[in-house]
Amino acid sequence: MKNVPLRMCIACREMKPKQEMLRVVRSPECEISWDFTGKKNGRGAYICDSETCIKKLKKSKLLNRTFSANVSDEVYVGIEEAYFAEK
Repeated sequence: MKNVPLRMCIACREMKPKQEMLRVVRSPECEISWDFTGKKNGRGAYICDSETCIKKLKKSKLLNRTFSANVSDEVYVGIEEAYFAEK
């Protein structure tokens, strides 16, 4: 049996398989974006592929705490729009 890597959702704090999660990455240039490949360079944060967790991400400004940086509202709106456009 193969070992499945688990990651913790920054919104609901549940451990889930990495393949079921969405990754948000802060690049070395401090740009924050979705990482659909899971291979982009930079600090990553994982979030469940659920509407509830995406909304909590924006409402609680969880990326500010995760990346120890001031993340603008445009980034949260962009992430939310990208998520709902994909659905």
